[in-house]
Amino acid sequence: MLRTAEHVLDLIGETALLRIPSLSRLTGSEIFLKCEFQNPGGSVKDRTALGLVREAMERGELRPGMTIVEGTAGNTGIGLAIVAKALGFKLLVVMPKGQTPEKERMIRLHGAELLLVDACPFKDPKHFYHTARRIAEEHPSSHWWANQFENLANFRAHYTTTGPEIWEQMGGRVDALVSAAGSGGTIAGTSRALKERDPKIEVVLADPYGSGLKSFVETGEFKSEGSSITEGIGIMRLVANFAEARVDRALKVSDRSLVTLSRYLRDQDGIVLGSSSALNAVAALQTALRLGPGKRIVSFACDLGERSYSKLYQDDFLRQQGIEVDSLSIEELLAKQA
Repeated sequence: MLRTAEHVLDLIGETALLRIPSLSRLTGSEIFLKCEFQNPGGSVKDRTALGLVREAMERGELRPGMTIVEGTAGNTGIGLAIVAKALGFKLLVVMPKGQTPEKERMIRLHGAELLLVDACPFKDPKHFYHTARRIAEEHPSSHWWANQFENLANFRAHYTTTGPEIWEQMGGRVDALVSAAGSGGTIAGTSRALKERDPKIEVVLADPYGSGLKSFVETGEFKSEGSSITEGIGIMRLVANFAEARVDRALKVSDRSLVTLSRYLRDQDGIVLGSSSALNAVAALQTALRLGPGKRIVSFACDLGERSYSKLYQDDFLRQQGIEVDSLSIEELLAKQA
């Protein structure tokens, strides 16, 4: 049924599942993407933003007239901007410099204030996370810090909506869930919800280079190598939301692979993915090839490619990063993953 909404926030959630024709045909398994770009802010982080704000209002932490403060690489800021405006709050987004200008424009477009800070290691007090926390702590009566990494309202937003939606849409037949982790809320809430319904579902973490999560899953220690053009994906510390995830296996995905697959899906299926979504798609492909034909695998189209245009879809930028463009065919990619 077509739904009628009374409020923009009613449009968050209940997103479609899209079967990817080309990858399903190539692997003999059904590979699905949860179309989180259908949310009004264009990403999965709308669910997180709404969950964070609603719980804070219910607890009395966020009151009329206050300003929401959050540090983010982009999509959570956009989601919070929509939620804040819809509910009558102001928003201050603290973002590290170097993210795509598309995300900066979207945050400003939705009426939020944007504070750009120098990118630096997490231990530096000038890190965007610490800057957002400090601003809120210095103005406790007028500012509320969303704290998406440690605030378990993030996890609960996906535990109560995303996971149950997937289970219902798949008719209770899911072999694997594949997801990257930024704050960890999506993979945590969704994996918990699905494994409570079927413990045999395999949960696979998709991790870019530069992140230590794959190492943590396998050894309990955070170690990383290399770097990635993906934004807001990967963590080098254990945060409360990711601690709730139920992960069985972790995969490392190279920028070269996600660049190749992003163009393949665009050309074959008309699906233009952002960098984190393309990373998920590569890991879903790897999982399908490992499990063999006849499986049903679900991952996330976290957002669409317009927010990654100036990086993922700009050949000059990719070459500057040392990423070979159009040098890896889909056949070679499949051979590498098998």
